[in-house]
Amino acid sequence: MDSKEESSADQEGARERGLVYTWQAGCCSPAPERLPSWSGKTVLQAGLGVSHGVLLTDDGEVYSFGKLPWRVELEDAYINCPILEKALNGQHVVTVAAGSFHSGAVTEGGEVYMWGGNSAGQCAVAGQASVREPQPVCISDSEASHPLPIRILQLACGEEHTLALSLSREVWAWGSGCQLGLITSTFPVTKPQKVEYLAGRVVLQIACGASHSLALVQCLPIQDKKAVPERCNHCSQLLITMTDKEDHVIISDSHCCPLGVALADSHSESHIFCSSLETLEAKSVASSQGEDCQKTLTEDQMLAVAEYDAASVFSNSDGHEDSGISSPGNLLITDKMAMKQQLTGLPDLPLNEKPVDQQSEQRSQEEDYATCLPSPPGPDTSALNNLVVSCASAVGVRVAATYEAGASSLKKVMNFYGTVPDDTVSPPTGSSPGLDGLKDSREEQVKLESMQGKKSSSLVDIREEESEGVCRRLSLPGLLSQVSPRLLRKVGRAKMRTVTLTPTYSGEADALLPSLRTEVWSWGKGKEGQLGHGDVLPRLQPLCVKSLDGKEVIHLSAGGHHSLALTAKSQVYSWGSNTFGQLSHLCSPTTVPRLAKVCNDKSIWNIAAGPDYSLFLVDGEEFQPSLYYSGREERRESDVSSENSCLKDPTLLLNCSKLGYISSVAAGGSNCLVLVDKNIMGYIASLHELASMERQFYSKLSAIKSQVLRPLLGLDNLGAASMVQLLQEMASTFSKLCYLIGQHGASLTSFLQGLKEAKNLAILKHSSLFLESYTEYCASLTNFLVMGGFSLLAKPAVDFLSKNQALLQDLSETNEEAFPLVEVLNTLFFLPVRRLHNYARTLLKLATCFEVSSPEYQSLQDSSSCYETLAVHLSRKRKEAEYTLGFWKTFPGKMTDSLRKPERRLICESSNRGLSLQHAGRFSVNWFILFNDALVHAQFSTHHIFSLSTLWVEPVSEESGNMNGLRITTPEEQFILVSSTPQEKTKWLRSISQAVDQALKGASDLPPYGGSGNIQRQEPPISRSAKYTFYKDPRLKDATYDGRWLSGKPHGRGVLKWADGRMYSGMFRNGLEDGYGEYQVPSKTLNKSDHYVGYWKEGKMCGQGIYSYATGEVYEGSFQDNMRHGHGLLRSGKLTSTSPSMFIGQWVIDKKTGYGVFDDITRGEKYMGMWQDDLCQGNGVVVTQFGLYYEGAFNSNKMMGTGVLLSEDDTVYEGEFSDNWTLNGKGTLTLPNGDTIEGIFNGEWGSGIKITGTYFKPGLYDHEKDRPKTLPELLSRSHAQTLESLEFIPKHVGAFTLEKYDSIKKYLIKACDTPLHPLGKLVETLVAVYRMTYVGVGANRRLLQEAVREIKSYLKRIFQLIRFLFPDLPEEGSSIPLLVTETKGRRSFCSGKNYSRPDSPEPGYVVTSSGLLLPVLLPRLYPPLFMLYALDNEREEDVYWECVLRLNKQPDMALLSFLGVQKKFWPTKTCILGEHKKVLPNTKDACFASAVECLQQISTTFTPADKLKVIQQTFEEISQNVLEILHEDFLWSMDDLFPVFLYVVLRARIRNLGSEVHLIEDLMDPYLQHGEQGIMFTTLKACYYQIQHEKLT
Repeated sequence: MDSKEESSADQEGARERGLVYTWQAGCCSPAPERLPSWSGKTVLQAGLGVSHGVLLTDDGEVYSFGKLPWRVELEDAYINCPILEKALNGQHVVTVAAGSFHSGAVTEGGEVYMWGGNSAGQCAVAGQASVREPQPVCISDSEASHPLPIRILQLACGEEHTLALSLSREVWAWGSGCQLGLITSTFPVTKPQKVEYLAGRVVLQIACGASHSLALVQCLPIQDKKAVPERCNHCSQLLITMTDKEDHVIISDSHCCPLGVALADSHSESHIFCSSLETLEAKSVASSQGEDCQKTLTEDQMLAVAEYDAASVFSNSDGHEDSGISSPGNLLITDKMAMKQQLTGLPDLPLNEKPVDQQSEQRSQEEDYATCLPSPPGPDTSALNNLVVSCASAVGVRVAATYEAGASSLKKVMNFYGTVPDDTVSPPTGSSPGLDGLKDSREEQVKLESMQGKKSSSLVDIREEESEGVCRRLSLPGLLSQVSPRLLRKVGRAKMRTVTLTPTYSGEADALLPSLRTEVWSWGKGKEGQLGHGDVLPRLQPLCVKSLDGKEVIHLSAGGHHSLALTAKSQVYSWGSNTFGQLSHLCSPTTVPRLAKVCNDKSIWNIAAGPDYSLFLVDGEEFQPSLYYSGREERRESDVSSENSCLKDPTLLLNCSKLGYISSVAAGGSNCLVLVDKNIMGYIASLHELASMERQFYSKLSAIKSQVLRPLLGLDNLGAASMVQLLQEMASTFSKLCYLIGQHGASLTSFLQGLKEAKNLAILKHSSLFLESYTEYCASLTNFLVMGGFSLLAKPAVDFLSKNQALLQDLSETNEEAFPLVEVLNTLFFLPVRRLHNYARTLLKLATCFEVSSPEYQSLQDSSSCYETLAVHLSRKRKEAEYTLGFWKTFPGKMTDSLRKPERRLICESSNRGLSLQHAGRFSVNWFILFNDALVHAQFSTHHIFSLSTLWVEPVSEESGNMNGLRITTPEEQFILVSSTPQEKTKWLRSISQAVDQALKGASDLPPYGGSGNIQRQEPPISRSAKYTFYKDPRLKDATYDGRWLSGKPHGRGVLKWADGRMYSGMFRNGLEDGYGEYQVPSKTLNKSDHYVGYWKEGKMCGQGIYSYATGEVYEGSFQDNMRHGHGLLRSGKLTSTSPSMFIGQWVIDKKTGYGVFDDITRGEKYMGMWQDDLCQGNGVVVTQFGLYYEGAFNSNKMMGTGVLLSEDDTVYEGEFSDNWTLNGKGTLTLPNGDTIEGIFNGEWGSGIKITGTYFKPGLYDHEKDRPKTLPELLSRSHAQTLESLEFIPKHVGAFTLEKYDSIKKYLIKACDTPLHPLGKLVETLVAVYRMTYVGVGANRRLLQEAVREIKSYLKRIFQLIRFLFPDLPEEGSSIPLLVTETKGRRSFCSGKNYSRPDSPEPGYVVTSSGLLLPVLLPRLYPPLFMLYALDNEREEDVYWECVLRLNKQPDMALLSFLGVQKKFWPTKTCILGEHKKVLPNTKDACFASAVECLQQISTTFTPADKLKVIQQTFEEISQNVLEILHEDFLWSMDDLFPVFLYVVLRARIRNLGSEVHLIEDLMDPYLQHGEQGIMFTTLKACYYQIQHEKLT
């Protein structure tokens, strides 16, 4: 924490952090001193070598002190005042490390710098004995395709090697020796290499001893565990061995592979073949020589040694039958106390008796043994181990007897070899031969032990392993095959029962906090047993220290020849060299980790291992840390005691009340160092209190878990499976919370060694993790309580509870003797909730260390409030659970039992007659019970449950006479409750409202954190989302609705599912489907469903929609009352199916009625006409793909009555029909040449017709008489329209301008482009109908006039709609007055002068339906319409086109001459691509080229108005060309103009000119007929007819 975060009063205090104190190791009464002349900078980290040290300050600078022989001019000096490493200036260093004679640093960017001694390449520099100043070390992955620099997190330095931990949690090594863990024999290694053996694992921490290495590794997830192979990969020995003896079986899986045994400096191989006698002699010598050192042992410690040694002797005797030691079967002493008495009787081993401690420790060990045998195997144990564990639980008594019998034979062993007198041990001086002899004999002993260890697994204390539930070696009675079936059944049951307490952890917590699922791996030299594998063999590659599995190690420290491991339970395991007692225990052998005994009932939270001593940082009084020391001590000369001082118990080294609060310790060489913080404003003290309390809390939770919870789970007859499941859920959440607390304790331990910024506290930073874990645990605990869990536990657990009453009272902190055991259990499991108050109090204390205005104060205050709020909330939850439990006990019975659920809580009930049902019968019983999720109405033997999420409550108005009434509304019922008093009414109304509101909010277990969330709503919302299953409504019975509600009715968006598979998803209104929705109906016969998407009204399909039938049919159109009604399109089948067809038209009550078009794709027929009841009825037209055309009457789907039939060759029959294509009755047949037959016809068309009648041949001039009739018809049609438009006088309301007209046009274009707009939908539908009618079979030239009339009908009817939309729009034919500014002069095509002719109206200024709507409609309808024109004019156009092709073969001059164009209009020059060229006799396609190009654009336009504009522009282009030739104004006459225009038309080569002409003629505005554009169009039409009749010769 820096000065910015402190208040002004604390700025000075910020400097009182990270103070450095040092003293000489081994000193009996050390006096720690500050480093002289030190600038007082805050030190974050320190590292010590043999004779030097490095310091890291809070600003990222590195200082060195001590002997620095690698520095220039400082080779022999001792530097007391730390000097700055200037080579690191500009780099912000985050961590440092010191080896024996070298140092290292890691920068913020993950770069490594090394300096100091480099004799073994430990600084990663080749060819230099030392590195004077910090030099960067390049660490990169050579195997990667693009080698990137590896970023480093942590460094560890040994004597001749260095390890680095990368950001990706991989270990890199350099230097010399097997401690590198690399697969190489070439040393030194100066280029950092990856330790491949640990690849794929997450390494959390690394530590280096003098010649060995340690790594703390996160356990692999269970799914990543690989199957255990049968044999070792390296030495091919069996990993699991089973030895069958006469009366027992020995199963062992603790195979120790002698990896890397062939190191040059290891002499252990010479002892491999030693005999059993030598082994036992060596053991006896070792034990007798160390006898005096062991005089201070307590009885329990001696017992552990006795048990261990005896067990090892027995295992040795397994391999040596002739050793003379009796087998376990012959031993008589099986009682532990009897063995203690025998041990007490040994004359040479006096014991310090401590009866109370003995009993408590013995009891706890026995409990561990008893409770852990049936515990579940950990994830590391093999399947065989699981079986062994289970069998051991079944036959535990026999196994225990075997162990203890073995222990009791220790006396025989000792008496057999005798003892050594006291005076044989020489005084302990550093160089005394006696001490060296002791050390040598000890090494010898360790080596011999390790050799025997390869034959048996005697190196691990059996009792200790049993207590951890990992049985590596078990001696079972008889062969496994001889175990009785009853025994195996019992084994299986016990195993199933305990499966719940596997280590529970949260993946999220593991990502944010230190993991406790750890393993310790070691490698390097193991001469002193410092690797912890139970032998003294070196290891070339990392190997897991199996005995530390499950111990939750959080920190490692490696000394000269010993190792320390700190666990989350504040215990320390130590192994390796114990020459000076640096392991803090006297257990033998020291080649495996043993529990160090540092101080009683105090938790260790930091450790440091020196060359031959250890430092332990322990919680002292008032949470101030104390420092304990264990190891070599420097004796004063006056001290003449013969007792070997090197094996004393750990001593309290520093009373830190004067120094301050120690945050970390370092050990190295002959010096010790501590970093101390002064307690300014109580901030540091509060942090230490929080950390210490959390560690103690974790120890307590762990004790509850192992000593109470696991035995309870292991009991038989726990009741129903549901109760067992609730207990397991509670145990699981307890275990998860316990794990989180352990992680938090470890997190606080590392927090105290860092910057100590308040904002980085885990309970602030990750508060949600803690709040959720506590809430989750409390929820499962109250669920268990509500179901009477603790009462039900009392019966099967009565023996366990009564035996362990003192333990339970101690753990639950209850002192009353008469306290019921069930209540003790209750109190015990609610203990964790108390911790929340402690969090809140500590955070508040921390907040007071800051200014009120600072952000730190605010965040600490807010977090404190959160924890306090949760604590109060969870206490309330407990009271609710106890109140509910009381209710279940008060009202037992079948009905209440059926209502009893773990999550259900009672709010209130009406047994006090406070609430009754209105209009209830005189003798009726109505009992109302309000739970947190339902309102229950009970009557006699029946009851009904109303879910709160779909319940509405409101007070009945006073006007109705019910002063105290409450109206309850549910989806299918409504009733009124009458309360006895106004107070009862208020209570029930508030209770129900709050319960409904809480049920709707969900997540009721989480309190509203923060200020704003505490405001309760007065009443729950009327509109809400909920799920409900109907039980009464006949239409919806058993259907489930999930969606929005309003006052008891589905209202808004929702999903309704019926039991038969029907489903509706969409909008509801007042309980019925209303609005847009989707509906599915499964078909019983077919495998598919009917599917409807569209609009609904009052529960029925109504409006536009699409219905896809399971049969494959699709209807798209209007619905009414669930039936097809209105305009619609029905597609049946697909083109590949048997009967594809399509109908578009009118429907009435699910049947085709009215006008419709039916396209039978299979038969190639299309019907257009009237329908009734799904049948063709009335007038209609049929066209076929073979060219037949019928128009006439239909009856019951058949051609019946009078009609006209035309064939492809223009044969026409007009008369009576009796069936499809069947002539029957009077009629007239007209042949293509004009001949007619009148008479009676009988027969089917195309298969022979019987005719009785008269044949007529027309006269020579008959057709000429008829010819003039056609032209007047054409003319009269356009004249009639013109006259009609002149009959109406335009009426104007206001000034309707051209701008308004243009805006209407633009609006229409936009509206029609949007299918969502009604006009757009209308146009889209009309276009679909039109294309459906006139495409495919409908593309028949007979239908042209129909198609044109249909378009004109569209124009007329849509124009009426538009006038309705735009009332200002004048009627059709009205002209819009032009403003003066709008009347611009325009060049006439007849002369170059500007003129304005009022008698010729401008196009676009007269309001017409075609002018307004054709630009919108025609582009969409153009393809089918133009195709009909092309078919109708096919013969004419063929003649025209042949003429065009022939005339276009001539050059320009010849063609102009042929057409009679006057020579003055002939161009003499042409401009091609900007270049002027003279027109030659052979020039082609050059004259009037711009006019030709302009006319060709007529094919790219759609509307007649656009086509007329193209013709007008063509004339203007011709005039412009002629003006350039004549250089003077002139007036065109038609005689001059026509030949020129004819030339342009010929050169334009428009293929379907006839179709263009007829389309313009049919659809052009009538008022343009006699205007300028009308004259031009007439000229074009004349050209078209002229070309057809042109004589080509």
